[in-house]
Amino acid sequence: MSGILEGINILDLSRILAGPYTAQMLSDLGANVTKIEAPWGDDTRGWGPPFTTDFDGERVAAYFLCCNRGKTILQMNLKEEKERLMEWIDWADVIVENFKPGTLERLVGTLPSDTIVCSISGYGATGPRRDEPGYDLALQARSGIMSITGEADGEPVKVGVAWIDIITGLYAGNAILAALLDRERTGTIRHIDVSLWDCAIASLANQAQNVLASGVDPSRMGSAHPNLVPYRAFEAKDGWFVVAIGSDAQWSKFCSIAGISPREEWESNAGRIANRKEIEALIQTWVEQHTRSKLEELLQGIPCAPINTVSEALADVQSVARGALLKEHGVTTLASPLRFMQPQ
Repeated sequence: MSGILEGINILDLSRILAGPYTAQMLSDLGANVTKIEAPWGDDTRGWGPPFTTDFDGERVAAYFLCCNRGKTILQMNLKEEKERLMEWIDWADVIVENFKPGTLERLVGTLPSDTIVCSISGYGATGPRRDEPGYDLALQARSGIMSITGEADGEPVKVGVAWIDIITGLYAGNAILAALLDRERTGTIRHIDVSLWDCAIASLANQAQNVLASGVDPSRMGSAHPNLVPYRAFEAKDGWFVVAIGSDAQWSKFCSIAGISPREEWESNAGRIANRKEIEALIQTWVEQHTRSKLEELLQGIPCAPINTVSEALADVQSVARGALLKEHGVTTLASPLRFMQPQ
C-alpha cells in the first residue's frame, strides 16, 4: 500500500469499530499505527463465532480482523500505567480515541499542544446526549435510517453491517488528513470532534433532503428508490436481480431490450414514479422469464446486477482482479480499497 503517510505516527486508543477503522485506513496509507488495548483486549476479540487466528497467531473473532490490520498492538492498563501511556502520547502525531467525552483528559491531564487528537463518540462533545452510549444499532434506530430500511409491509430493519460506524470511520479519517495538511501548511493543531450521530444524520443524504423539501417522512420501500423508477430488485428464474435505471435514455434502451411499449407519460422519471406499480409489474413479468446470467447478457450497458451472496462477491472476477482480499502472515483479510496510480 502507498507510503503517503510514511513517518506519521498514529496512536490508536479506540475500540470496537469506528475508531479502529479510522486508524486502519491511516495504516493503509503508510502511517505507523500503534493500537493500545486493555489487558483483556478489544471487545471485538470476543465477538464470535466465527473465530479465527490473528496476525500473531492468537485466536480472535473474525470481527476483530476487519478493522485492525497493519497495526502494532500493545496491552496496557491506562489507569495504572500513566507514565508509559504518556511516552506513547509524546510519540504520536495523531491520537484516535473513542472514550466518553472528557475521559482522555481525565486520564492524562493536559494533552501535548503539538498532537492532533481525533475524538470519536456516540453523540459528540456537546449537546444533551453527550454522555449517552452510542452503539451502531441504537444510532441506526434514533437517526431514522431504520425507519426507511425494510419491506413496506415489514418491520424496521437495520443495515446489514455497522453502517454508521463505518461511515464515521471514513469521516474521521478525512478529518485527520485535513488536520495533518493544516498542520503542514500553518502549524495549527486541531482537536477533532466526530460523532456517530452527526455522521448518521449527514449520511441520510437524499432521504433527509426529500423531507426538508416536502415535509413528508419517507417510508420503507424494500429495494425500491423514492426518486427513481425502475430502480429495485426483481425475481428472476434463479434468484434476485436488480435493475437500476438512472436516466431517460437508459429507460428507452431498457424498453427496447425488454420489449416494453412505453407510454408517453413514462418518458420522464417523474412520470415513471407516478406509474411505479404498473411499470414494475411489467418489468417483473419480463425478468422472471430469464436467468440472472441471461439478464446480464441482455442488459449490456444498463446498470444491473444479480444479488450476490457475500462469498459470491468476494469471488467475483472483479474482486480477484482488483485484489480485494489481502493475505499477510497466513491471515486473509479484506484489503484497503484505496488505489494510487502512477502518472502516465
